[in-house]
Amino acid sequence: MDIIIRADAQEVGKEAAAVMAPFIKQGRTIGLATGSSPLTTYRELIRMYESGELTFKTIQAFLLDEYVGLARDDKNSYFRTIRDEFTAHVDFVDANVHSPDSTDPDPYHAAALYEQKIIDTGVAIQLLGVGVNGHIGFNEPTSALQGPTKVQALHPQTIKDNARFFNDCLEDVPTHAMTQGLGTITRAENIIMVATGEAKADAIHRIVEGPLTALCPGSVLQLHANVTLVVDEAAASRLEHADYYRTMERIRLR
Repeated sequence: MDIIIRADAQEVGKEAAAVMAPFIKQGRTIGLATGSSPLTTYRELIRMYESGELTFKTIQAFLLDEYVGLARDDKNSYFRTIRDEFTAHVDFVDANVHSPDSTDPDPYHAAALYEQKIIDTGVAIQLLGVGVNGHIGFNEPTSALQGPTKVQALHPQTIKDNARFFNDCLEDVPTHAMTQGLGTITRAENIIMVATGEAKADAIHRIVEGPLTALCPGSVLQLHANVTLVVDEAAASRLEHADYYRTMERIRLR
């Protein structure tokens, strides 16, 4: 795992976008995540598009997850969120941005179809955020470390964290989501995780320096050969070996 520590969220976004850019220039398939941490990455990718450095015209993208029951055009759906925050600001073709069919009356069937589509296409680089309890996508603690795309009941903490998108009304937050499983996520050729803010410091410590455990789903990244973790100083504040990670970045040959 390559661990990169930057001063603040803006610098995290610039670094993450720089890691993703070569894959985009090659026309490779990318994975997209919602949440607050990836926002500066999307802003930097938009800037690179506007400056003529990148085009997304032929890029395929897969979303990590979607709330069960929310239509794509619902203002709180993850497809709509990604569109509003990123894909509508560049030359992405809407049909090339894929998400689980959250309105399928059988979400388990929809999850299986989405899993197969990802297997058939492949993902070159997957962008991830992380929840305060260590979840990635909607893979809550105790999720199978090699599991496929699935329907997930949401942890109360996740519902509480996401209430801000629903006018702070817990009752309006969906209780279930479809999410790429940890096995699905880790099939991506490359993974880049971003985290910012002190609230993520414990999760980052557990992911990097804790044991591999389903109680911290993000710790599964310890098993992946090509992971880049980009965090700001606040999110890195609990890392016991931060100085070592800074040294390793400085002397890295690539």
